Amino acid sequence: MSAAPLVPPAGRPHEFRSLQRWLVACIVAVFLTVVVGGITRLTESGLSITEWRPVSGVLPPMSAAEWDQAFASFQRIPQAETTHKGITLQGFKLIFWWEWFHRILARSVGLVFAVPFLVLLWRGGIPERLRYRLAALPLLTLAQGALGWYMVRSGLSVRSTVSAYRLTAHLALALGILVVAVWTLADLRPRARESSVPPAWRWTVFGAVALLFITLLSGGFVAGLRAGTIFNTFPLMGGAIVPPGYGQLTPWWRDAFENPASAQFHHRVLALTTGTLVLALAWRTRAGTLGADASRAVRLMGGVVLVQVALGITTLLLAVPTVLGVLHQFTGVLALTTGVFALHRVMVAPDA
Repeated sequence: MSAAPLVPPAGRPHEFRSLQRWLVACIVAVFLTVVVGGITRLTESGLSITEWRPVSGVLPPMSAAEWDQAFASFQRIPQAETTHKGITLQGFKLIFWWEWFHRILARSVGLVFAVPFLVLLWRGGIPERLRYRLAALPLLTLAQGALGWYMVRSGLSVRSTVSAYRLTAHLALALGILVVAVWTLADLRPRARESSVPPAWRWTVFGAVALLFITLLSGGFVAGLRAGTIFNTFPLMGGAIVPPGYGQLTPWWRDAFENPASAQFHHRVLALTTGTLVLALAWRTRAGTLGADASRAVRLMGGVVLVQVALGITTLLLAVPTVLGVLHQFTGVLALTTGVFALHRVMVAPDA
């Protein structure tokens, strides 16, 4: 299961460095987008712009008449009569600017993914074995923008919030883009010769990272259902291990994804299970069965996951204040990043 190291194009080592810098920029861009998206969600700003204009939408309202028109459009959607009932024009401008900044950042991220890729491809700076993989990044980013609008549309009529399904799909695609970028960057990073790795380590680390990914997606449903603002106690929920109201919707899959009590309960169980497994793996690296590089990567993942679990509990107990909610989301993405890197280091080591 080991992988052959990648080498820079012949005679152009600077191209290899350019490729690495581009991937780092892509990863940073995903983090920024997730953070700003989290702020937009927690401040209930995501539905303040009711149209999707990829080109002309770059410019915000420039006159009092244009602001009045944008405000009038917002007042026609259900959220204006629920979450933002009684909002003034000044209050509307505050949420408008967050969503506008989110959309501008998303457009900028698209350029970060597309323009350097095309330049590197034209200059022959992308190894042949990576061309199709990296070509997926700008295409997925384009799809992410379309999916973002599809998500927003779900909250513009009938509903006063966006669909939790679409919100989680939007998050899943962002995380998928991140995984591709992080894995490829790890492919390009120089590494020392590693000792052999038992197959059990590979499968266990893979399982831990898969659980971490699923836990993050379950957090998407918690966010979409506003489930973090109920049962703000730990470890019990409403005085019980299994919360009141769990399993009330039928069929069972609908309850899992549409019942706020169930969504929070599942997220807790997944988070504690994942955290326990990752910390156990980090502890097991002390036995010396992994090489130094892989051991450091697994321990780093363990440290970030430990912080994430503690931060999640604190965020819950305080009923999801905006700052902690955004920090919790950021640390979750960081945990996945370290997890993918740890998995790569385990996978590329020689077989035992």
